[in-house]
Amino acid sequence: MKPGIDFGKIEVFLYAAESLSFSEAAKRLHLSQPTVSYHIKDLESKLGVELLERLPSGLRLTEAGQFLLPWARKLIRQSVEIQEIMSSLQEKIVGHIRIACSTTSGKYILPQLAARFHNHYPWVRITILSCTSEYVIPNLLEEQANLGVVSQETLSNELDVQEFFQDYIVLIVPKGHPWSLKQSIEPQELTGTPLIVREQTSGTRRALLTELGKFDIGLDDFNTFLEIGNAEAIVATVAAGYGISFVSKMAADCAIKRGDVVEVKVEGLALHRIIYMIRRKIETNRAQEVFWGFIHDPANDDLLQLPDSV
Repeated sequence: MKPGIDFGKIEVFLYAAESLSFSEAAKRLHLSQPTVSYHIKDLESKLGVELLERLPSGLRLTEAGQFLLPWARKLIRQSVEIQEIMSSLQEKIVGHIRIACSTTSGKYILPQLAARFHNHYPWVRITILSCTSEYVIPNLLEEQANLGVVSQETLSNELDVQEFFQDYIVLIVPKGHPWSLKQSIEPQELTGTPLIVREQTSGTRRALLTELGKFDIGLDDFNTFLEIGNAEAIVATVAAGYGISFVSKMAADCAIKRGDVVEVKVEGLALHRIIYMIRRKIETNRAQEVFWGFIHDPANDDLLQLPDSV
């Protein structure tokens, strides 16, 4: 291996390796395709190994390329962090915050919260990563995300946890449904009803089953005919007249106000849950620290006040 590896060539390799395309890497880096190809060849020459196999169908990572890829990601990430730290030393809050979010309600609140944060700290960029709940903590521990939003308190020596806000889960039925004219129903009235549910890993589903269990009611007591991993799609399906469902109030609020669906109270069900924000205990930079405190700034109380429940 020859000395003097150019850090910029590592970045070119990273983009080419992730897209398996010189043209896509060139587009993302604002370079010409021949320039990308030259940088890769030069890097391979300095390392003494082939990193990307050129095939008629495209590119393929060699064994050496597969080994280098996670290191390249780490180097790029650390270079960004160095720039952020140096800028912070000049009392300028800069950086890139990646937030992994598994909750429907969090996806409604986070974009507005991020926009407000940007107004105060214009040099900070925020990326919201939507994923299922089982991937939030791995994303944090593998340093793919800096913060996470989850619907279940996480106890780990590696993570800090703080309450974010309280979410409400509501029963929605189509307009014209017999329950739409009622002030409330009893839990036992739910049995045998066509029900649309969230996926098994959903926090909404977990909270619902916990509450229903207090009345000895489970999913087997419903006509559970459809499972959908998206709250907005569930609301649309209920509005079309296909069954009932329990969803986050934030996901259903617009449809309720339009009259597309009707919210029905279920006596005795305490359908609410605390949403938490989590982070790694180590390696927090100044931008992340400021955002961690910003979420409970009194100026954001209007965002964290969810629509009133029936």
